[in-house]
Amino acid sequence: METLSPYLKLPKDELIYDDGEPLETNRHRIAMNVLIDSVYQALLPREDFFAGGNMFVYYSATQRMNRDFRGPDFFVTLNVDGTLDRKAWIVWQENGRYPDVIVELMSDSTANIDKTDKKNLYEQIFKTREYYIYDPYDASSLQGWRLNGQQTYSEIIVDQRGWLFCETLQLYLGTWEGKVLNESAFWLRFYDLQGNLVLLPKEEAEIEHQRAEMERQRADSERQQAETERQRAETERQRAERLAARLKELGIDPNEI
Repeated sequence: METLSPYLKLPKDELIYDDGEPLETNRHRIAMNVLIDSVYQALLPREDFFAGGNMFVYYSATQRMNRDFRGPDFFVTLNVDGTLDRKAWIVWQENGRYPDVIVELMSDSTANIDKTDKKNLYEQIFKTREYYIYDPYDASSLQGWRLNGQQTYSEIIVDQRGWLFCETLQLYLGTWEGKVLNESAFWLRFYDLQGNLVLLPKEEAEIEHQRAEMERQRADSERQQAETERQRAETERQRAERLAARLKELGIDPNEI
């Protein structure tokens, strides 16, 4: 395909922003949003990056109206203005920048092209630094490649946990078994350098809620304990007063006991 000069401007109305094709399954949709949401959580408070999913990456004059392939399921580009509103990633409007990291969420119908045509495109045209593939229905399917010194892809070796290290983002990619939006699966998730799961906003909110609830329960327990101590002291005071009154009735000085 012809590579378009980053300085050439094309009319925006010549571009297609939506091919009308949904993601393979609801799980694929959730998996994409999990990656987008978590990478924003991981990179906060930075604003010099853009992360998107299932949107076209336009890079060539002959490709701008081509429906041959859908855009990457997930991608990140660093050192760009992340505050801009984008309907697509248009290379010639991004100073010639291509995605730095791409993840394709495979299915039975897309696995072959994800491993061949798209891999070749991202390696040879995009020069995307790191490319990963994962099937949300197969926990053992995670693979990744990184550009080497010859600007070709070398496979990234999994560590003892089965994770792949993403040098570009300084994060690990690995699976996590759990429920997201009421669907249980082995999700592709980001982990930080210490091996901690990068939490989604909803997960962080739930943890904060649990922490606040525990703090409330602790405060309630302390108040109950203080009230118990106050009541015990009051009981002791009343007992002492009754004893003193009884001794007085008997003509006994309490100080002499």
